[in-house]
Amino acid sequence: MSDEKLSVLGFLRTTFTRGIVVIVPIVITLIVLKTLFETIDGIISPITDRVIGYHITGIGFISMTVLILIVGLMSRNLIGKFIIKGFDNLLSTLPLARTIYSAIRDLISAFAIGAKSKTFKNVVCVQYPREGIYSVGFATNEVVFESTDLINLETISVYIPHPPNPTSGVVIFVPKNDVRVLNLTIEEGLKLVLSGGVVSKNNIQIK
Repeated sequence: MSDEKLSVLGFLRTTFTRGIVVIVPIVITLIVLKTLFETIDGIISPITDRVIGYHITGIGFISMTVLILIVGLMSRNLIGKFIIKGFDNLLSTLPLARTIYSAIRDLISAFAIGAKSKTFKNVVCVQYPREGIYSVGFATNEVVFESTDLINLETISVYIPHPPNPTSGVVIFVPKNDVRVLNLTIEEGLKLVLSGGVVSKNNIQIK
């Protein structure tokens, strides 16, 4: 194969990869918004159709936008925070709903770029899935495994997301001494992992 053909294939491969990096986040965002829209539209449209007497195209989208803005405004004042906290406490009393709701809430909060994440503490590097291979993940908690012979194992729980879907991943427990904290912000760590390493610094310092 000639050098010209190799260069063309390399160009196409690089261009295709760049296209994936751009398209995948957009597709995931659209899927989430579509699901949210269909859910709210399925609730609001029958009510408005019955009250007004005819169907208004786009009422679901308008309702979704207004609802998101209202909830956002509520979260910024004392009364709204009290109402949201009450709803949060209500769901937390329901066994199955508590597990699903808290997990989704914490996960979305963790991936909210620019927010003060209470879930992800540091971007870390660990040897996984075997010694000699390094994976980048996010430290979420400190866990101590206790034994009857008083030999306790102090570990860090690390979440390693699977690109391109950050909500899919694995949780591993790594001995404290084997965890290396990287000099990256949570946002930089997310970009590094979710881009498959395409968006990253050439030199990453270990704290």
